[in-house]
Amino acid sequence: MDEITDSRLGDLWQAHRRYLLDIAFRMLGSISEAEDVVQEAFVRLLGVDIDEINDIRAWLVVVVGRLCLDQLGSARARREDRTQGPFDVTADLPDPADVVTLDDNIRMALAVVLERLTPPERAAFVLHDVFQFSLGDAASIVGRSPAACRQLASRARRRVEDETGPARFEVETVEQREVAQRFIAACAGGDLGELMEILDPDVAGEAEIGVPNPPVVGRDDVSRRVMALFGPRSNTTLVSIPVNGEPGVLASRNGRVFALIMLTIRDGSIEHFHAIADPRQTAYLAPLL
Repeated sequence: MDEITDSRLGDLWQAHRRYLLDIAFRMLGSISEAEDVVQEAFVRLLGVDIDEINDIRAWLVVVVGRLCLDQLGSARARREDRTQGPFDVTADLPDPADVVTLDDNIRMALAVVLERLTPPERAAFVLHDVFQFSLGDAASIVGRSPAACRQLASRARRRVEDETGPARFEVETVEQREVAQRFIAACAGGDLGELMEILDPDVAGEAEIGVPNPPVVGRDDVSRRVMALFGPRSNTTLVSIPVNGEPGVLASRNGRVFALIMLTIRDGSIEHFHAIADPRQTAYLAPLL
């Protein structure tokens, strides 16, 4: 590869990597697998004449989408080489910044729920509902007709709405936001008494850390665990961020995200914690800082 080609490929990597990674992560649910797919797409780009591609981002999106489907094991995903010839994806693609702005409040909730969809449903929903691709463009990537893609996206949408509940479409209340802020203040100040006050007596919590991890139940056990993980001695910075329409807390150490805590708050008390602390997923949260 000559210097000009190398420089051009580097520019393309800088321009499109973040956007492609966003799509791949939503479809695969793993930041490491998403990175692998995006890298593979650029490797395939090396094997074609870039000057003959009308829309390089669209070409890369198609390759990434189909690689994801193959990796997810979709029975109908096309297995032949996708890099030969032009692709029929002509619609304007959304800007990555617009996508991030669109769904910051639900991005991790979706990451959790999407794991339960079939690969074609997941692909159709991510491309059409999240990234605003037309049904025709989404269908060309999924390998189905536009009508079939519409049905896939519709089924996925109902599943997402059923499993995330109506809160996905609501804004967190003032009370919920205040409880979240009290939680952050109690952790930052090491105030166990204040933390106990905002925990329901039967509060429960669990964390996704990549390995089996039993839930913690009861105000005493939960408060001690929370203070050990997020108290002043933990060198943790906590910021409030709405997740799925309900309050959440983003935890970082030394500028790196290590956990997202989703809170279920009822009548001024925290009833439930659900923390995402799997490094494969938290690595994707860095832009939210």
